Amino acid sequence: MTSELEAARSLRASGLPVTKEARPGHWAVKILRSPWLWVFLGATALFAACLGWMYVTSVTPTPTEGGGEVPGLNLSAIRRSALLALPTLAVWVAAFVALDRFRPMRLGFWYLALGWGAAVSTALSMVINTWASRQMAIVGADPSSGARAAVFVAPFVEEATKATIVFFIAVAVRYRIVSTLQAVTLAGLSAAGFAFTENILYYSRVIVYSSMTIGTGDPEQALNTIVFLRGVKTAFGHPLFTTLMALGFIVGLRAQSKIVRIIAPLVGYLAAALGHMVFNFFASVGLDDTVMAIIGWAIALSLIIYLIRRILAEGRRQRDRLGDYVDMGWLPPNVVVLFTRQRTRWACFFISLTYGWRAMFATLRIQRTMSELAYLRDAELHGTVDAAGALRARTLLDEARALAPVAVTDPAVQKLQLPKLPAWLRRRRRTPAAGTWAPPGYAPASFLPGQVGSPGYSPVDPRWGPPKG
Repeated sequence: MTSELEAARSLRASGLPVTKEARPGHWAVKILRSPWLWVFLGATALFAACLGWMYVTSVTPTPTEGGGEVPGLNLSAIRRSALLALPTLAVWVAAFVALDRFRPMRLGFWYLALGWGAAVSTALSMVINTWASRQMAIVGADPSSGARAAVFVAPFVEEATKATIVFFIAVAVRYRIVSTLQAVTLAGLSAAGFAFTENILYYSRVIVYSSMTIGTGDPEQALNTIVFLRGVKTAFGHPLFTTLMALGFIVGLRAQSKIVRIIAPLVGYLAAALGHMVFNFFASVGLDDTVMAIIGWAIALSLIIYLIRRILAEGRRQRDRLGDYVDMGWLPPNVVVLFTRQRTRWACFFISLTYGWRAMFATLRIQRTMSELAYLRDAELHGTVDAAGALRARTLLDEARALAPVAVTDPAVQKLQLPKLPAWLRRRRRTPAAGTWAPPGYAPASFLPGQVGSPGYSPVDPRWGPPKG
């Protein structure tokens, strides 16, 4: 008992999860007992509250110093603006989710990052920007719309609020954020959500203002201009700046030095705020939109090239780290090829769909398990995980051996399980359908053979034999 407590304490000290014994019971009861269910429900309630507050604030007219008021937004304008801002959001979400490929974060964490940026970050930024602008004594109908607030206040506030969710997730599940791609994905989703809500507000203001003010020209042309400006030409803004923060964050998270762990995220945050400040400054002084777009997309392109190189580097790292376990005799050699090639992993997943839900979930779990095993070894080499890594590695290997008989791990051997012919057609032909389809209840062969002398070991395949019948 004492050794188990010491092992659990060692795992927690390294930020690794402690495996708990499965409790018997219905699956619905297990879901209700999961703390993450209540985290997601609480986060959803928080998102709804922030969006509701922003809606009430936006539709309420704002009084001005001269006794007049700025008209509020309306529901039809917000609804139309949301449809116009949706394509930009969809493109960014697809891009960042595709980036997180080797050990992707679970869907719930993507949802937390996107919802935080779209609801909580925007609401906090509205409150803090308005308060700071009033403290700076900016005169105008909308205190947060002044140039000084856009240059000196908004960048620091918005980058801090967008990045907060990444810190929260890292504190809760530090062992899950193991690569640059994961940090960039979480930060990018938060930034995409922030830009989505901000675009809705900007588009709605143009719709309301142009419909109520005489002499503004063609309202549709004004709306199309700002949609193209914010949704296409300068759409790089928030994702680019927050990605710079994510790069500094992941450097600090994987660093062994305590000084680097503190300085690297701070440098990333200052770089993001500085880039945001320069962008707002040029927009405030009236720099040509096309020039800003060329400069911004050139910087974004260099960052995209860097991330593509990181994808290739992550593939090499997966091969090298799983190769370490092969050299130690913990894994067979074919594991390196089966679990580090993206096309092989995708082929196994699509083949597993034809074997049923149980095989599909087992395939996904074993792929995640092997990726975690590779990054665990990498953390040991970096010195961020101590001897507790060996305990976690044994647990992951046991899980992989338990999943292997059910999962699809080799697409060259385990073929598609196509549906059988109808009963009436089989009776007409009076012969079984030709092919290599497995019989009902067949479990795919394991890539981890049983130990010699164990119940799962056999020197000869028991399915071999003369033709039946």
